[in-house]
Amino acid sequence: MKKRIVLWTASLFALLVLALSIHIYIVTHPGPMDAHTRAMARIDIQQPVTQADADRITAWLYQQKGVDRVLVNPGAAIVVFTFFPLKTTAGRIVSDFTADLPYKARRFMPSAAGLQSSCPFRH
Repeated sequence: MKKRIVLWTASLFALLVLALSIHIYIVTHPGPMDAHTRAMARIDIQQPVTQADADRITAWLYQQKGVDRVLVNPGAAIVVFTFFPLKTTAGRIVSDFTADLPYKARRFMPSAAGLQSSCPFRH
């Protein structure tokens, strides 16, 4: 009887470890991009931003092809947006942003050290 309980417990434990391993693999190894894939990017504006500027930036970004969501923090002069990578790229959006709008800005790219200390999801 005791052997049977130990065997069932060990089997259940092995099954749970296998399920967890499969889950971790699927989450950390994304498949190919499709029409529903979204990416996120950040623009750091290197000058003060008012609420009127934030509204103008938001409106401009929403007019860009492939942009899904836009958040502008006027106090920190940061713009965060999501986009569909099959329709556009973050580089193109930032390039058009600096060409079309009168703001000195650059795309935020984390350093290697910053990536190492961040969440490992989808790196």
